[in-house]
Amino acid sequence: MNLGHHEQTLGVEHPFAEFIRILGKGKKGSRALTQDEAYRAMLMVLQNQVEPEQLGAFLMLMRIKEETAEELVGFSQAAREVSGATARQALADLDWSSYAGKRRHLPWFLLSALLLAEQGIKVCMHGSAGQTAERLYTEDVLSFLGLRAATSLAEAETQLLQQSFCYLPLQLINARLYDIIELRSLMGLRSPIHTLVRLLNPFNAPYSIQGIFHPSYRSVHQHAAAALGQPHMAVLKGEGGETERNPDMECLVQSVHHGVLEDDLWPALFSRRHMKAESLDPQQLALFWQGELTDDFGTASVTGTCAIALRLLGKADSQIEAQNLAEQLWDKRDKNRFA
Repeated sequence: MNLGHHEQTLGVEHPFAEFIRILGKGKKGSRALTQDEAYRAMLMVLQNQVEPEQLGAFLMLMRIKEETAEELVGFSQAAREVSGATARQALADLDWSSYAGKRRHLPWFLLSALLLAEQGIKVCMHGSAGQTAERLYTEDVLSFLGLRAATSLAEAETQLLQQSFCYLPLQLINARLYDIIELRSLMGLRSPIHTLVRLLNPFNAPYSIQGIFHPSYRSVHQHAAAALGQPHMAVLKGEGGETERNPDMECLVQSVHHGVLEDDLWPALFSRRHMKAESLDPQQLALFWQGELTDDFGTASVTGTCAIALRLLGKADSQIEAQNLAEQLWDKRDKNRFA
C-alpha cells in the first residue's frame, strides 16, 4: 500500500511534526488539537504530505487520546473539502454510514434503509468492506438482494434517482481515506478515520443517521454535527457498531435539529435478550423480506431502526407513532421486490 513518502532536508523539522508533538508531549505537555490544527493536519494527511511514520504515530496517538468534537469538526471539514462534498448538490434525503460490519446478527438495518427507500426517501449509504475478517459488511450483502455498489459518483446519483437507494464505497468518496482505514489490519486498532468517515455525507443530505460502538462517541458525533451545521442528525450505539437499533436493549438516540441538541431514550422491545446467531447467512435477508422466513429479532430490528429514522425525518411526532408507522410500512412492503 503506497501512502506516500517525501524527502525531508536533514535537520529541518517536517511541518507535520508540529501536530505529533502537540499530541505526544507526555501527560502534562500534550493536549488536544484545536479545530484549525485538526483541519490543517487532516488536509496534509489527505494531500499525501506526511511521511508513513508520521501517519502511523498520528493515528495511534489520536487513538489513545480519543477524538474531541472540535478535532472531529476540523477533520471533517478537511475531508469533505478534499472529497468535493462541500461543492456537491444535495441529492440524497438521508445519509446513512455503514463501516462497522456485523458479527453477531445479520445487517437488518439494510432492510430498514430499503423500507424507507420504498417510500421514496432517497437514502445514500456509504461504507467500507473487509477491515476485519470475522465481520459481514454491507457491501458483501448487496448482491443477495439484487443490488450492487455504485462504481462511480455518477452511478450513485443515478441509483438514487431510479431506486431511491445507493451504496457508495469509501474509495469512491476519497481513495486516501480508504487506504488509511484499511490500515486497521496492520495496526490492530481502529483510528480516528473510523470516526471521521461517518460524517462525510457525500451527497449533502439534510438528514444523517450514524451508529457507533463506544457510547462515549455518541455526544462527540452529536456536538460535531451541530458545529458542522448539519441540519438534522441522529447517532446511536448500534448493534455491532452499525446504524441499527438493538431491540433487546434501551437505545439512547442523541440528535441535532437546526443546532438544538436532543437526547431521546427508546425502550427495549423485548424483555429477554436473544442469543447470538449461530451463523450469518445473507441469503436469509431476501427470504425474510419476501415473508418466506420469520424472525422476531429481525422484525424488531428492522422496524425499530426504521422508527428512529422516521422520527429523525419528522414523519412521526412520537416514539410510539414512529414505531407504529414503521410496522405499517413493513406489513405493506412489496414482498416481490427481491424475488
